[in-house]
Amino acid sequence: MTMARDKTSPDANAEQISAENREWLESLDFVYKNEGPERVRDLLQRLEDRATAHGVRVSFPGNTPYINTIPASEQPPFPGNRTIERRIKSFIRWNAMAMVVRANRENPGIGGHISSFASAATLFEIGFNHFFRGKDHPDGGDIIYFQGHGAPGIYARAFLEGRLSEKHLENFRMEMAPGGGLSSYPHPWLMPEFWEFPTVSMGLTSLSAIYQARFNRYLEHRGITDTSKRTIWAFMGDGEMDEPESLGAITLASRERLDNLVFVINCNLQRLDGPVRGNGKIIQELGAAFRGAGWNVIKVITGKDWDPLWAQDSDGALVKRFTEVVDGQFQKYVTESGAYIRKDFFGADPRLAKMVENYSDEQIRTLNRGGHDSDKVYAAYKSAREHKGQPTVILAYTVKGYGLGESGEGKNITHQQKKLNEEELVKFRNKFGIPISDEDVAQAPFYRPPDDSEEMVYLRGRREALGGFVPERREAAPPLAAPADSVYADLLRGSGDREMATTMSFVALLAALLKDKNIGKHIVPIVPDEARTFGMESLFRQVGIYSSLGQLYEPVDQDTLLYYKEAVDGAILEEGITEAGSMASFIAAGTSYATHGINMIPFFIFYSMFGFQRIGDFIWMAGDMRAKGFLLGGTAGRTTLAGEGLQHQDGQSHLLAYPVPNLLAFDPAFAYELGVIIRDGIKRMYVENENVFYYLTVMNEPYKHPPMPEGVEDGILKGMYRFTASDAGDAPNKVHLFGSGTILNEVIKAKKILEDDYKIPVDVYSVTSYKSLYWDAMSCDRHNLLNPGEDEKVPHVAQVLDGTKGVYVAASDYVQALPASIARWVPGRFYHLGTDGYGRSSDRKGLRELFEVDARYIALTALRALVADGHLERGVLRGAIADLGIDPGKINPLKD
Repeated sequence: MTMARDKTSPDANAEQISAENREWLESLDFVYKNEGPERVRDLLQRLEDRATAHGVRVSFPGNTPYINTIPASEQPPFPGNRTIERRIKSFIRWNAMAMVVRANRENPGIGGHISSFASAATLFEIGFNHFFRGKDHPDGGDIIYFQGHGAPGIYARAFLEGRLSEKHLENFRMEMAPGGGLSSYPHPWLMPEFWEFPTVSMGLTSLSAIYQARFNRYLEHRGITDTSKRTIWAFMGDGEMDEPESLGAITLASRERLDNLVFVINCNLQRLDGPVRGNGKIIQELGAAFRGAGWNVIKVITGKDWDPLWAQDSDGALVKRFTEVVDGQFQKYVTESGAYIRKDFFGADPRLAKMVENYSDEQIRTLNRGGHDSDKVYAAYKSAREHKGQPTVILAYTVKGYGLGESGEGKNITHQQKKLNEEELVKFRNKFGIPISDEDVAQAPFYRPPDDSEEMVYLRGRREALGGFVPERREAAPPLAAPADSVYADLLRGSGDREMATTMSFVALLAALLKDKNIGKHIVPIVPDEARTFGMESLFRQVGIYSSLGQLYEPVDQDTLLYYKEAVDGAILEEGITEAGSMASFIAAGTSYATHGINMIPFFIFYSMFGFQRIGDFIWMAGDMRAKGFLLGGTAGRTTLAGEGLQHQDGQSHLLAYPVPNLLAFDPAFAYELGVIIRDGIKRMYVENENVFYYLTVMNEPYKHPPMPEGVEDGILKGMYRFTASDAGDAPNKVHLFGSGTILNEVIKAKKILEDDYKIPVDVYSVTSYKSLYWDAMSCDRHNLLNPGEDEKVPHVAQVLDGTKGVYVAASDYVQALPASIARWVPGRFYHLGTDGYGRSSDRKGLRELFEVDARYIALTALRALVADGHLERGVLRGAIADLGIDPGKINPLKD
């Protein structure tokens, strides 16, 4: 029984406190040994409740001690042959290093990374030998996001497996070299049968993996395919976790109970320039963040060499010392002698010094980190895969540049290490036992054991047992049957006297596609909390909003027809306010044909301003991954979104779409154009299996839509067609007006002004895609440059305008650079209007006047072009400015 304090004797009081502490800890140990961890948790919770009742504020620690989460006593037996696995890993280490060193000898400055893989080799190899399931596994293949800077190690393993040749390794980062080469990082676009996921744009891996894990559940809950036994592994570096996207969606993973997801964070304590947290502890920081977000956190801090020391730590002195030493000092220990570590680390406490009094300095220096210990890593992976109800993060402490020795191990320069001299190569060879002679070692030759060696037999056997090689990408999805043309009939026939926005047309088409017997279940509507803005609430009842829990509450609008309906088998991914998360879902759905062998058709609609400008890196990633589907920029254009102002009005997304090579971008004005484009997109992507994806802009401005004229489908898809022609033929003073999206209506009004008031003949052209016109023209020019003896190819824009005379004026709701991109192929004087500058809060009429893209400015620009061509007197312009009510002194939207 605890006695009362003796306030007159501080020493006796301290002794009593120590005895009490020992008594409580021994009691906890007794309960743990006899009743298990659940009983311990129950008692601790009861103690916290009682303390709170007494008014004692018990703070949530937010973290676990800086020790291995899985103690040595709970480690499962290691199932593999450690000796053989270590040799295989050593060969891979050597080849990865040799590949980078040789590449930089041949081409100084070509780059590459030795140190990241050196720190992660054990983390990868335990996965390859025991956990990573290939696509032929009966339970389905795992989905693995490999840390981008570790690519040399993945290539080196594929070389041992016979999947890559020595020539491939020789041509690392030289993809255009004879014999084939290897891309710098994981890029499915460049290596479409090998890499699955681009991972070197820091921060994107985390979001991608989380939403991929959730999409796996979505497919399962909708009854499309069984994903229940597939694990998503995401390998990242500790420095990468500073990217906001890295931690931005971790609560989604816990909220959705994604126990199919495992993060492995390689905590080598270093980023490019120095320590990740020199004055702190990144493992503790990340552990608190993930634990607070509801994840299962597994720390792998120390290797088996430390186990005897932990067994002696009865009073927590070693835990205390590990907790108080900051990462910058731990990094220094990597480069210092055992004597230094003995003095600085163990010498801080006599109890610690006594623990290692019989250890040599060399034994102290080589005490291993947990991330380099196969037993510790295996235990962590096994525990993570078997854990239920939560996603798991494994925080593995490693050394950057492990094995590079004095040339770079643990140093601030390590990330940039590209070369080793002969002495360093010899040390590396000796450390890892690579059977290369002294005569050859300086050349850093690649090494592969004989096919019948025990290492090669073991390596192939492990992969065969796990279902084949990884990474591997397959395009195995059978094509879909295209919907009947009747699905598009309403859009093609126009709206009659009814005014409607192209957004409304899209929603009507989406509803029809969801009902289609051929592809309905393959449609994935994705929206970031703007479904009602886009008029999509009618789909709530039709197909439901996906929720892994169903609907556990009565929605406040349940009595209405269009109430908010959540369902386990819901089709709509209503992501909340996250364009980045929505784009991650788009990528998961758009690459399902390769990841799952099933074609899914994502339609992701968003405020167009918050697309390319906010998530352009994700869109580029989608292109690299050969994603398919439809991105829809809603409320598009600088002048269509009344009232919202500068932050919401988009005048640049179509220009920002230009750099993505496999992205087709369209700005349809009428419902029939939209229908033709989507119909052709489904055919190209899902019937003909073409690796492209689409960006379409849809507007919220209502107007009447005409029926589709005959013979315009080809022009719609190629980017341009003549919408209306004047009765004057090809008169020399003819004006040719180009319009896109909702501004096409202003062009049609300008035609009326010019013809009625100035008797000038006007042809109107609908430009559905400046990007298509530009890329087509560039391709024709390239062909003509390289094939001078053949008939020249004529760009589509030149074909449409062939034989025309007069002047040409384009008006766009986007920046002028968009129409200007095709100027070279327009056969006459070409003027273009656009919406350069910041937006304003106003109505549509005011915005179009501000940006000088309304019918009046279009007409005035056409008159100016005719004056410049000598078809009109300059005085006509002064009169036109007055007649059209244009103020020459108004602000310049580009500057003011």
